[in-house]
Amino acid sequence: MIDNHKGAQPQGGLNKAYIIYEIIVEGGESRLMAVFKGVDAEKIGPVRSSRHYYLDYALENEAIYVHYGWSPQAQADIPNLGVQNINGITESSSAFWRTKDKSAPHNVATNTKSILSIAEKKGYNTKSNAKSILRYTSKEVNIENGLEAKNIVIPFSESNKAKFVYNEQTKMYDRYTKGIKQKDWATGEDVTVKNIIITFAKNYSLNDGEGKDRQGLNNLGELNGYYITNGQAMPITCNKSSRSAKTVYKDLQGNEIEVNDGRTFIEICPIDAKVIIE
Repeated sequence: MIDNHKGAQPQGGLNKAYIIYEIIVEGGESRLMAVFKGVDAEKIGPVRSSRHYYLDYALENEAIYVHYGWSPQAQADIPNLGVQNINGITESSSAFWRTKDKSAPHNVATNTKSILSIAEKKGYNTKSNAKSILRYTSKEVNIENGLEAKNIVIPFSESNKAKFVYNEQTKMYDRYTKGIKQKDWATGEDVTVKNIIITFAKNYSLNDGEGKDRQGLNNLGELNGYYITNGQAMPITCNKSSRSAKTVYKDLQGNEIEVNDGRTFIEICPIDAKVIIE
């Protein structure tokens, strides 16, 4: 779980992830959940607390879910759903450390070496033969008769907008958030992405008695969205039958889409978000 508050920028490790989920949380903010596989990421973060609906996407990836604290809903769901999780608050300061270049709570970092060491001590599965959530292909996917998609703006709220700008030379998208071009915390490199998947899902404020505007998410069933790559976009459906089931992304003819090999941002945005694709 990676902080996306303005005070958290720049974030670390996104260019080492192969999938990054972005979903709304309280106050119109969003958080990122970066999924790593078979890589060594030396600085990941800032790590933040869990929200219960992110568990659905950890489960569908058979992932070890890493966070720093949790909401009451996530705290209850993690054992009930059997999620392999690591709560950094309970681990050593050498595995989850606070940096001096950011202010708390936006300054906790970790790395894959520490995560895997903790996972092995807990007896978690650190290997999986499961197929990827996405149907990757080695051939180049170019969307035929699609919408032009050189600039994409995804508003999670008035103050929190994700933006992707296409680079014709690299055939990748540069990512911006809150008007700032995203860079890597450790290397200073631009955060880039090959694929963008947008899913429209209804979010709502929880009536949990705490008045913190924590959110719920209606993310099951068939939802509408877009697949975007190589400067083009196409409408798709996104079907998730249960919290642990893999989301299946299909074109409007009912065929599972093929996805370009490369990093993918999955943007699960409010159902009424005025997304711009141009």
